[in-house]
Parts: sequence; C-alpha cells; structure tokens
Amino acid sequence: QVHVVESGGGLVQPGGSLKLSCAASGSSFSAYEMSWYRAAPGKQRALVASISSGGSTNYADSVKGRFTIFRDNAKDTVYLQMNLLKPEDTAVYYCNAKRFSGALSYWGQGTQVTVSS
Repeated sequence: QVHVVESGGGLVQPGGSLKLSCAASGSSFSAYEMSWYRAAPGKQRALVASISSGGSTNYADSVKGRFTIFRDNAKDTVYLQMNLLKPEDTAVYYCNAKRFSGALSYWGQGTQVTVSS
C-alpha cells in the first residue's frame, strides 16, 4: 500500500513557474513508476509526465521542454518542475504511483494549478 499526497499548486501568471511535490508513504517507493496527470475543466485526466523506477522519463508533447519530472528516492518524493506556464496548463494535477504494469496503482487527491493574469 502506498499513500501519495500532492502539494505546491497555486495561482501563477503566464510565463511563471511552479514546482509540484508528491510525497509517498509506504514501502518500496523506488520500485514504483511515478507519474503526474492533469484534468483540465471539462476534460479527461491525461498523462503529463512519468518517471520509471530506473529514472527514464516520458512527457506529453504539450509540456516537453517546459516541464521536468524527477524523483528523490531518499525522500520518497517525486517532483514536477513547471516553467513557462501557459493558461492551458490550468488543471488539477494528480500524482500516481504504479507497479506491476498497473496492478498496483495509487492516486493522490490532486492539487490545483491555475495560470492566469
């Protein structure tokens, strides 16, 4: 069992930056693939970025070059550094911990990110 809690959301102006954190509690954090998803108003939840247990990363085309996902296994935490934010990045951002091809999958409650002037 893994419990994940997101933090770091808020209101930011276009072009600004935010850093989201996802703290996990439970066993074997380093063995989990960690991902960030987002759900914009009226849209389905979509993958933003993921990082494997080995450190390989994957990004949605819309955030490549602007967002960076990284993990600190010593702190059982995964981060999402978001730069050059756009209004279309406004969404609730969710953290997911996944193992065994999704047989184990845990979600956080989400954190709101609003990009607006």
